[in-house]
Amino acid sequence: MRVPTRKPGKYAGLKPDKYITKAKYDELQQKLKKLKKYSRPRAIEEVKRLALMGDFSENFAYGMAKGRLRGINQRILDIEDRIKRAVIIKPLKNKETVQLGHQVTLEVNSKQKTYQILGSTETNPLGGIISHNSPIGAKLIGKRAGDIIKIKLSKKKVNYKIIKIE
Repeated sequence: MRVPTRKPGKYAGLKPDKYITKAKYDELQQKLKKLKKYSRPRAIEEVKRLALMGDFSENFAYGMAKGRLRGINQRILDIEDRIKRAVIIKPLKNKETVQLGHQVTLEVNSKQKTYQILGSTETNPLGGIISHNSPIGAKLIGKRAGDIIKIKLSKKKVNYKIIKIE
């Protein structure tokens, strides 16, 4: 029997953004430490305990425990890879042009909004944190206070004026 194959989607195989803040880096370090020190040893002990119960072919709990252990090991590998590739965002002292880590105050439709530009793994648009890969973030990088950027939304273009860079 032939197995159906699918074309990878737009976001298949994308690596996580390497730009992270020091706080996110520390959070990843803590998560890795917790997984290695507590979660993995407990999962290993559980697998050992269930392996003593006998027949592996009918031991559903053993299969589940092995699956949990594989999941923990994969998370450890993923976090180690992210830490290894991480580039800590250090905002430049130069506040003349917008860079990663800066806070930017924009005026749109006579209202002011403030955004902080970070890596895509730490975004929170409702909290005012946008990615440097987002439409607004990408247009802001390298611009100066007073510049106007135009962003095309679904049916209209919106003008954003840069008021202040912090």
